Amino acid sequence: MKNYIKVDEWNIIEEGFDPHQNKISESIFSLGNGRMGQRANFEESYSGESLQGNYIAGVYYPDKTRVGWWKNGYPEYFAKVLNAANWIGIDVKIGEEKLDLNHCKVSGFKRVLNMKEGYLERSFIAELPSGKQIKVNAVRFCSIVDDEAGAIKYAVTSLNFDDAVTITAYIDGDVKNQDSNYDEKFWDGVYREVNNREAYLTLRTKKTEFEVCSGMLYSVSLNGGQIAVGSKEISRDKFVGSTFSVPLKAGQELTVYKFAANLSSENYPKETLLSNCKNQIHKLADKGFDKMKQEQATTWAEKWIESDIAIEGDPAAQQAIRFNIFQLNQTYTGEDSRLNIGPKGFTGEKYGGSTYWDTEAYCVPFYLATASPEVTKNLLIYRYKQLQKAIENAQKLGFKNGAALYPMVTINGEECHNEWEITFEEIHRNGAIAFAIYNYIRYTGNQDYLADYGLEVLVGIARFWSQRVNWSKEKNQYVILGVTGPNEYENNVNNNWYTNRIACWSLQYALEALEYVKQTSQDKYNSLLLKLNFNEREETANSQHIIENMYYPEDKNLGIFLQQDGYLDKEQILVKDLDLKERPLNQKWSWDRILRSCYIKQADVLQGLYFLEDRYDEETIRRNFDFYEPRTVHESSLSPCVHAILAAKLGDEQRAYDFYLRTARLDLDDYNNDTEDGLHITSMAGTWMSVVEGFAGMRVRNGVLCFNPFLPGRWKTFSFNIRFRNALLTVKISKEGACLSNRSSTEITVKIFQTLYTLKGNAEVFAESGLKV
Repeated sequence: MKNYIKVDEWNIIEEGFDPHQNKISESIFSLGNGRMGQRANFEESYSGESLQGNYIAGVYYPDKTRVGWWKNGYPEYFAKVLNAANWIGIDVKIGEEKLDLNHCKVSGFKRVLNMKEGYLERSFIAELPSGKQIKVNAVRFCSIVDDEAGAIKYAVTSLNFDDAVTITAYIDGDVKNQDSNYDEKFWDGVYREVNNREAYLTLRTKKTEFEVCSGMLYSVSLNGGQIAVGSKEISRDKFVGSTFSVPLKAGQELTVYKFAANLSSENYPKETLLSNCKNQIHKLADKGFDKMKQEQATTWAEKWIESDIAIEGDPAAQQAIRFNIFQLNQTYTGEDSRLNIGPKGFTGEKYGGSTYWDTEAYCVPFYLATASPEVTKNLLIYRYKQLQKAIENAQKLGFKNGAALYPMVTINGEECHNEWEITFEEIHRNGAIAFAIYNYIRYTGNQDYLADYGLEVLVGIARFWSQRVNWSKEKNQYVILGVTGPNEYENNVNNNWYTNRIACWSLQYALEALEYVKQTSQDKYNSLLLKLNFNEREETANSQHIIENMYYPEDKNLGIFLQQDGYLDKEQILVKDLDLKERPLNQKWSWDRILRSCYIKQADVLQGLYFLEDRYDEETIRRNFDFYEPRTVHESSLSPCVHAILAAKLGDEQRAYDFYLRTARLDLDDYNNDTEDGLHITSMAGTWMSVVEGFAGMRVRNGVLCFNPFLPGRWKTFSFNIRFRNALLTVKISKEGACLSNRSSTEITVKIFQTLYTLKGNAEVFAESGLKV
């Protein structure tokens, strides 16, 4: 675990430059705006260890897999969000010496991610081999107002020399993904243009033929006054730039303002990309850096009003939750239903930047409560639009009659995960997608979504489960064989409890949805039956038979649900008895040894109890929690939050807090030694869940918003805002109790500590903590 980030409630601060931690910091200090993202690479040249990363939403490459593509049904490629043209480049030379922190004596290094206003600032003093010293201050942001643009203010001050400073501002498209399967570069050059201080570069992806036009324009100031400079144009394959020199005296400051934009053919006709990019660049330059930065601060202030969690008395916890919320808001804005949320967002290449089940299981609750309902609806419509691809994915595996298997990993709806035990076996992802539809409707009350979109998806998923089960003569029940549950440390198992449970829940919910649409929208129902070729009598009867006759592994002596058949045959050594030198297991043990162990990567049975907790009594949840938590190594970023929420429900406040802190500071403290390849964006939503669903005990039951909160011991208070069915509420928890303020005109009924309150518009209610049950 690293511990070099300074604690501050609104800022992420790194003081001192350690090259060994640079890639970690490049992830932590990443910027984004929903359309594009940029790792915290340096503007100037750096020859040390670095992971260059600039990513454009929706643009990907189908990188052919190294193994398995020749097998029937096996994905031929892994879809990767590409490392795109580097737009931040500003090289610096003092005389004939290049500024490169890998070859300088660096002092006063400080990097600050200002989360309140949405920008990154870096400053340092560098002593070159000649003894010349310069001070650099660089500020940049990805604009959330102009969401295809970024801006940089890069200031160089001479501390002890009079010499020429040469600046090269550029866009470099000669880039590659570090994870390229065949060491291939994925971009071809299409067009380049340089005109004085202005430059444009258009690149095209191989195979998929996306085009991205990147443009830049810069201006120069000396001691705060704008100056004209003579520039030399640079244009070569996949590279455009402009170089100028200015004589600088000791004490003088030279500042470069660089405006950049990245426009994709996803959003513009290819033939207009260049002209639109030029218009965008000129618009940015006319607006100016200071105005753009002020607009950035204003818009972030509005985002924080919606989504902030304020904690009094625990600065480390406060910093952590804001960092997680900040990165979530940078990654996805919900304005485009073609886009989704990759596990690493725009902060790294791992997992390809594609969509996993993480979105439905972890991100949906965050966006439901902190943004317009349309944001979450767009996440669901993303899957609706890919339903036909999900049917095709199932067909490749031998399923028929419109059965839909949503991919484990995708960017266009087609399965592209290339590990067989995940691709073919981790089929529980279908259940998470069904549950997200239920969760959206439960929270928003928008039952119309079923007839318009949801029912088609639910029927496709139900048809898959109906064909994936088989009847066991020995058990005289239905079973599901050869699966991998959320716990990926056990592959090809039979009757994973969570998979069996979520399958039957999905079947039941599909039946309920069918009946609801039949009763409320008969015309739409009849149209859907025809469209889906749905045999109502036969298919509903088959689903009901499976629901009533599913086998669930359990141990009645222990009173627990079993991970899967034979789980108790494993040697039961608890995590606390493991040598710390052997952790994390996925970096220290062979895969064979992991698979034979009892250790759980992430919540599995407990994931099911989290989703469906209202169907189980507290003692059942407690027995399973007390059994499985000591066997869980939490080597998935998605694990601690589920444990935090269940621990809070069970009144285990200390463990709830410990799990919260682990998930909240997972990347800031590099718990799992893997932050350098990108942040764990989707699990960051779990951090929010740990506070709101865990400590505040928020649930929706029968259309009523319920709270059963407690205050972690170190905290004086915590508060947050949530949207719920046209109401906007502020919730504040203190030692005395819970205060709910209705900041809208919508009257709402809420339940606090099991007591119902009618909260009129612009009113508030207070419930004493002694009433908690």
